[in-house]
Amino acid sequence: MDMAELTALLTPDGLRLLDEIPTVGSADDVARTVSRLRAAGHSPDLVSAVVGQARLRARAKTKFGDFASRMLFTRAGLEQATRLSIAAAHAGRFQDAGIRHVFDLGCGIGGDALGLAALGMTVDAVDADEVTAAIAAYNLAPFGEDVRVRHARAEDAVADLGSAAPEATAVWLDPARRTAGHSETARTRPEDWSPSLEWAFDLAARVPAGIKLGPGLDRALIPDDVEAQWVSVDGSTVELVLWSGALARDGVRRAALVFRGKTVNEIRAAEDSPDEPARELGAFLHEPDGAVIRARLIGDVARSLKAGMLDPQIAYLTSDAALTSPFVQSFRVREELPTDAKALARALRERGIGTLEIKKRGVDVDPAALRTKLKLRGDESATLLLTRVGTTRRAILADRV
Repeated sequence: MDMAELTALLTPDGLRLLDEIPTVGSADDVARTVSRLRAAGHSPDLVSAVVGQARLRARAKTKFGDFASRMLFTRAGLEQATRLSIAAAHAGRFQDAGIRHVFDLGCGIGGDALGLAALGMTVDAVDADEVTAAIAAYNLAPFGEDVRVRHARAEDAVADLGSAAPEATAVWLDPARRTAGHSETARTRPEDWSPSLEWAFDLAARVPAGIKLGPGLDRALIPDDVEAQWVSVDGSTVELVLWSGALARDGVRRAALVFRGKTVNEIRAAEDSPDEPARELGAFLHEPDGAVIRARLIGDVARSLKAGMLDPQIAYLTSDAALTSPFVQSFRVREELPTDAKALARALRERGIGTLEIKKRGVDVDPAALRTKLKLRGDESATLLLTRVGTTRRAILADRV
């Protein structure tokens, strides 16, 4: 979306038209809707903006639920936006620390600012992109004077920090980690982020801050005096947040926050936890959540399950104890099968397995290609876990617990 399209959309008639059109999902829906709106005499800019927003609103329901139907987006802004449930968790951290005023530097479409304002905090939100800032202002307008949105660079906006009450002021910072744009973007290197990672760390050393980063950030870049919290949603690790000052919890330097459905669990520690020794395959196999792996807290989870590593270099745990945890997916081991595709296919057919979940770690296998080779038939279902121990491949047939 460019400024001309946004200007056409942000009128009473434009917003009314957006609310009136039905869900636009498929390419055929788009073509029919565009033809109908153009035939009704609407301008090309307005038609493009309305149809684009309708498609984005449909996609945004996974992140924003029912709120999506009253919000505006850019494609890149939606892709990079924080899910509403996670934004609420972020906001809770600020509230627990007694923060009353937050500077949201790099606010995007306003996802995190929504969570902060909903808990009664005053928010100064800025974004370096003019269109994105305008969309954030629309999304945050219901909060009135409690939220101020500006088009500005993060580096310029921090000058206002001096006029706020320091004991109740903090920063939320989401550096732009992709190339500029409202549609297709590409990842950049930390030194090319806006603002730079070095600048963000310098600010966090002076002001309580939360810095949202990609979960795959090189751990060597993480300062020693911050709390690093990896966050996952339904098995996908989505972000790393570094917390400084009053926002960092006493004695916590590593944490994994795990959202699964409507449940939320967290494991935390003062440092990386040592792994448990490797052991032979037991009655159960456990796959640690990605956030736990990134936080290097597999050892703590293993000890809670009376488990050990299946291989020192592979993130699978095994145990004989009938225990599970919100930080793993657990499987009851049936047996080991051959790893050769033909022999494996024959073994699965003999067991009548027609529905097979295939998981892998530490082996170069394409599950989709393997599934084709297996030619599954039967009424039974199971999970196949492909991994290695040392240099030996293993194929483990199991059932989810």
